[in-house]
Amino acid sequence: MSELSNIFLEESENKAFDKDHRKKILFNIARYDQAVLQGKKQYQDLDLARERAAFIRHKVINELDKYLAEFEANFESHGGRVLWAQDEKEALREIYRILRRHDAKLVVKSKSMTTEEVELNDFLKKHKIEAVETDLGEFIVQTAGEKPYHIVTPAMHKSREDVAELFNARFGTPLDDPPEKITAYVRELLRDKFIRADAGISGANFLIADTGAVALTENEGNALMSVSFPRVHIVLAGIDKVVPSVKDLDLLWPLLATHGTGQKLTVYNSLISGPRQEGETDGPSEMYVILLDNGRTNVLEETEQRRALSCIHCGACLNACPVYRNIGGHTYQSAYSGPIGAIITPQMFGMKEYKHLSFASSLCGKCTEVCPVKINLHELLLYNRRDMVKSGYTKSSERFAMWTARKVFTRRRRMDYGGARMRNYVLRKFFAKSWGPRRELPQVPVKSFKQLWEEKRGIFPK
Repeated sequence: MSELSNIFLEESENKAFDKDHRKKILFNIARYDQAVLQGKKQYQDLDLARERAAFIRHKVINELDKYLAEFEANFESHGGRVLWAQDEKEALREIYRILRRHDAKLVVKSKSMTTEEVELNDFLKKHKIEAVETDLGEFIVQTAGEKPYHIVTPAMHKSREDVAELFNARFGTPLDDPPEKITAYVRELLRDKFIRADAGISGANFLIADTGAVALTENEGNALMSVSFPRVHIVLAGIDKVVPSVKDLDLLWPLLATHGTGQKLTVYNSLISGPRQEGETDGPSEMYVILLDNGRTNVLEETEQRRALSCIHCGACLNACPVYRNIGGHTYQSAYSGPIGAIITPQMFGMKEYKHLSFASSLCGKCTEVCPVKINLHELLLYNRRDMVKSGYTKSSERFAMWTARKVFTRRRRMDYGGARMRNYVLRKFFAKSWGPRRELPQVPVKSFKQLWEEKRGIFPK
């Protein structure tokens, strides 16, 4: 068992039985569920919208090279620059080179899971560059010294009292400050950061191939200020974020908003196609887009799991998942948690280290049911499990158990051997520990279904 697997099991145990944690996350997810239920009412035929979105995203994944090349050509025609990064090290190196060239000391960041993926904040801190998260939820978890808890709502695990206590300890604000006052305080603090920042860093919700534009959607306006105030704008985006046309946003943006927050459309939606042009008064003088692979082509190589790259990162599967709702986001030890994280993390960052995540599922199918682009998530988890076995990442005891089960269950005579007493002994002796201390080990009845059926039909053994 890997070290990450042990950590996962330990953290899961702690979080699942932490009543305070469960109360907070279930309260916040309940509010989300209610909002999404209302948001979906804008659709006359939601299933048709999901079908069309799934087709667009699947088409892109199958022709990714074509659309990435188209995006690069169109973006650079507007004066921007596209850089390619195979992995985390290359991405961080390119970002640092740009910042060093412009002698940047202060960076403002809009919400981006891709920057969390490469641990950009820690990297910049080591190089004496101040990086400030400007999304309120991201700012809260950064102030707390934590990682985002959720891909859409980073501070979902914190109550208003938790945030008030955090800001009292960190900034000296009153303990009884309501959320409105805390938000106003952060707004005032960040305003100065926006003005003084040397560079702004963002992710991308989508990369538009036919116009060469970066699509950003947000609710606070912080992303727009992060990329328009500083003289340099750096975008770090996964190669899977590309979509064919700006026309596709008419479908994808509302689906993302509805499934992400329950809104009909997010408040601020921006298309940024390059640096400031002649005659324009706003925007950066230089703009870079770094296209990050970092294991995505590993997922692309898989016949079944490549479908996971269609994800638009709405977070719906996390909120629906009974496992996530109990153990939370930090337990996954990855920037991507929940069902989608359990699929892509082992494929992107190593099956050996993260194989346990594909078993963090009840396979109830709720994640597939709520996905706006119809990714068959619960089935992809099974494919991951299959690949783990094929790769040999199983314990010898598991292999022996499966070999024994195959021998026994393929022969009726072997199944009946020893009767119920023998079978119950085997269950207690070899399976009680793996069954878990909180579940009652089932008892094999004295008569099997076969025997009861034969008796019912008057067929008795000779």
